[in-house]
Amino acid sequence: MKALNSIRNIGIIAHIDAGKTTLSERILFYTRKIHRMGEVHDGTATMDFMPEEQERGITIASAGTTCTWHDTTINLIDTPGHVDFTIEVERALRVLDGAVGVFCAVGGVEPQSETVWRQSENFGVPKLAFINKMDRAGASFEGVLGQMRDRLDARPLPLHIPAGEGDSFSGVIDLVRQEKLVFSQEDQGRTCTRLPLEGAEAEMAARWREELLEAVADLDDLFMEQYLGGDVSEEGIMAALRRITLSRRGTPVLCGSALRNIGIQPVLDAICALLPSPADASAPVGHDLNGEELLVDTGAEAPLAALVFKVMVEHGQKFSFIRLYAGSIASGASILHVNSGREDRVGHIYRLHADRREQIDEAVAGEIVAVTGLRSAHTGETYASRAHPVLMEPIRTCAPVITLALEPLNADEGKTLDEALARYAEEDPTLTLRVDEESGSRMLSGMGELHLDVVLERMRREYGIRPRAGRPQAVLRETVRGMAEGRGEFDRELGRERHVGCVSLRLEPRERTRGNTISLGDFLPEDPQEAARIIPAALVQAALEGVGDALQSGILTGYPMEDVAVVITGMEYRRNETSAVGCRMAAALALRNAAQHADPVALEPIMRVEISVPEAQLGAALNLFASCGGKVLSLLDHAGQKAMQGMAPLRQLFGFATSLRSATQGRAGLSMTFDRFDVS
Repeated sequence: MKALNSIRNIGIIAHIDAGKTTLSERILFYTRKIHRMGEVHDGTATMDFMPEEQERGITIASAGTTCTWHDTTINLIDTPGHVDFTIEVERALRVLDGAVGVFCAVGGVEPQSETVWRQSENFGVPKLAFINKMDRAGASFEGVLGQMRDRLDARPLPLHIPAGEGDSFSGVIDLVRQEKLVFSQEDQGRTCTRLPLEGAEAEMAARWREELLEAVADLDDLFMEQYLGGDVSEEGIMAALRRITLSRRGTPVLCGSALRNIGIQPVLDAICALLPSPADASAPVGHDLNGEELLVDTGAEAPLAALVFKVMVEHGQKFSFIRLYAGSIASGASILHVNSGREDRVGHIYRLHADRREQIDEAVAGEIVAVTGLRSAHTGETYASRAHPVLMEPIRTCAPVITLALEPLNADEGKTLDEALARYAEEDPTLTLRVDEESGSRMLSGMGELHLDVVLERMRREYGIRPRAGRPQAVLRETVRGMAEGRGEFDRELGRERHVGCVSLRLEPRERTRGNTISLGDFLPEDPQEAARIIPAALVQAALEGVGDALQSGILTGYPMEDVAVVITGMEYRRNETSAVGCRMAAALALRNAAQHADPVALEPIMRVEISVPEAQLGAALNLFASCGGKVLSLLDHAGQKAMQGMAPLRQLFGFATSLRSATQGRAGLSMTFDRFDVS
């Protein structure tokens, strides 16, 4: 059984095309997990095993593997960089203890780099940074450090600096050991030669090292004493850097070129030396069945606590990817699905290696494994022991912003289409599915055009079907701009029972992005027992639920309402007549009545757009962006190009990427990220 302090659960995070998967491939090669390096551009990368990933040269689904460096077991997850697959990053970060942020030495801190970095900060994940592609023309190590400070509010601590940049890049300089590291190209970087520093390189390294020591002393009191006392050792520096990294006061930075096999082994050394083990990570927070907050007691001997962070269906078999925070599981054991109260029996347990798996008999705290047999499992749910049930914090989901109408070619294909869509929706929480009552079309919603394109490609490959697809449509929301009151009365026989209810309420707007609130006015006494004598609590609860139901379907578009405040101002109670169903229906009618008089308005997805383009093509890009309703927020010089940031409504950006390529002769880079729902 592996000791907790010899395990590292880490992820690779970055913007698309920063080199995450290439770095992951080198890590697997140098840890002898694979014997031949694959390449993203050849479609042979181990971690990009889906055909759609190999064809497009991007990561779509987060892939996990386990490898060993010296005496440390590294559970590694390579995450996507495209914004359409941000949920894959979100749920990976939820179960990781540390991360390596990869930055392109030319592109710097790009939009999705910023997004995933802030996601990791929200989860309190300590990080290293690796500045990749130092061999590219236009590479700027200091430029990326500056962007990390300005855009990420990070405190970068360079442990290595590049020996040259662009065509002159020849290796990395280790500031802690004061040596130059050169990697042999004859054996794919396996051989690392450490050379003494001389001349200009020695002078440059001395200056950088002094800045590093001052920064470490500023962040760590214990090292400050050693530094002022002249007692600076390699061991002391690394111990201080570990304390700083674990507390997230600073971010150690390394550099290299993954494609040219330069600087990868030092990243592995830093992962083992500086990033936390499960024993170092903060105890996860959970809740008991009464909703009381508690800290989970980690360790293999503690009661079981495990979080499902991903579900995948293959050949009719369901695989649940789980992180064990406490306790252990064994094949054949019964464990409690806390969310439903049902027990599931563990089938097989597997260690991960991309699309291959190694079967094991048992998994213990700190491990990330795939499990079969967990029929009740969904993303974000918890398994625990029956004697000590605990609910872990769920995984946040992202609202879809684009919808595609799908129709089968015939009745037989319709059954297959429904089966495929149900499977994909179970695997991916950002996919939602509904049937349009008027047309009968399946309405599939996702995070972007690429997201839905990949679903259609998977359908063709895995199920052999090609449903007719309509034009993409933006997912909408509704809100109100005024205050209004509404009254709903319900009196109807359903089956053999008569249901009666009468509810009054007030509806008013809230600030954008503040969410909805539903509350009771002062028509009932504060004392719950006294209030229940006037109107039974079950009827009040039914009215609150009726409002919640009605908010899911606005009166203009049928899409959910948001950023509104609803206050129930009155209810009528007739003994032996008023029912929970009647109150629920009356509350929904009251809300619709109020919404009609509160100046309802449709909201559409507003996207944050960043365009990087040479100055010669800037005018064409700006004109095209303006024609799509875009508003420019900033225009900066970045890496020899113009970087424009702006906002635009999603419905006017369909096909924008293709038009931008044409208008700029294919020289523009584009990133679009959902910002908020708002009036365009």
